[in-house]
Amino acid sequence: MNGMIVITTPSGQIGHQVLDHVLHSGEAVRVIARDPSRLSQRVRERAEVFQGSHSDLHVVTEAFTGADSVLWLVPPNPGAENPMDYYLDFTRPACQAVKSLHVKRVVGVSSMGREFGRNAGLLSAAFEMDDLIESTGVSYRSLRMPYFLENLLLQLKTIKNQGMFFMPNTGDRKLVACATRDIAAMAAKLLLDKSWSGQDSVPVCSPDPLSPHDMAHVMSEVLGRSIRFGQVSPSDYKTTLMQFGTEAWAQDYIDMVNAQNEGIYDNDFHKAQPAGTSFRQWCEEVLKPAVQA
Repeated sequence: MNGMIVITTPSGQIGHQVLDHVLHSGEAVRVIARDPSRLSQRVRERAEVFQGSHSDLHVVTEAFTGADSVLWLVPPNPGAENPMDYYLDFTRPACQAVKSLHVKRVVGVSSMGREFGRNAGLLSAAFEMDDLIESTGVSYRSLRMPYFLENLLLQLKTIKNQGMFFMPNTGDRKLVACATRDIAAMAAKLLLDKSWSGQDSVPVCSPDPLSPHDMAHVMSEVLGRSIRFGQVSPSDYKTTLMQFGTEAWAQDYIDMVNAQNEGIYDNDFHKAQPAGTSFRQWCEEVLKPAVQA
């Protein structure tokens, strides 16, 4: 038997899928949830639930006591006045608890491109998070993520009503991407495996990087109607983002997009063994049912 597994963000886009895998395994599970009412009855019956934020030292100290493995994921916060400080301040209590309680393994959701060497906005904050966790000496696997395909679901209405989707990314540059279900499967595999140690990274990506124009072509074929890509200027996109968050967060988002356009994910992709869900498969199994719903 493995020891106790702790899942943060158990109702989040990635966390809830990881939790499903771990619950299916039969291992002992704890979750940290701000609002336990959002958890399913199955989760509340099977998992030990700790209410609160996983940025709270008291909460993580209680939840990590006796834990063998932890899934660490910092939830997005468009309201952050300084996204870098937000990531690090959120993570420091967990690092303190991991070190004092001798947690064996941490699996963190981070980003591809750690060796990029230039400002990458929100991605740079994830890299600093990796550094902070590694400084504790815990055995750590940083899951290196590219663009999430599920981000396209935020434009369902536009795709359905206008036959278009919009991004600030360059239309003809290939963008490395992945499906969140592949991230969750890898995270769960690592959490359930007690044989690994040390510190390393694990890239997770789809096998077929496509440009936004290529994505539109595949979407058109799968959906059986014309779908077009529209590129939005970074300045216009920043203005839109500021309707939902701070200027600092919006600028860091644009800096991330600029890094994507400069190929921040490319080196990790070439070193990885791409597997999992292709873009066409994702469109058939995720996007098409969502559009038809």
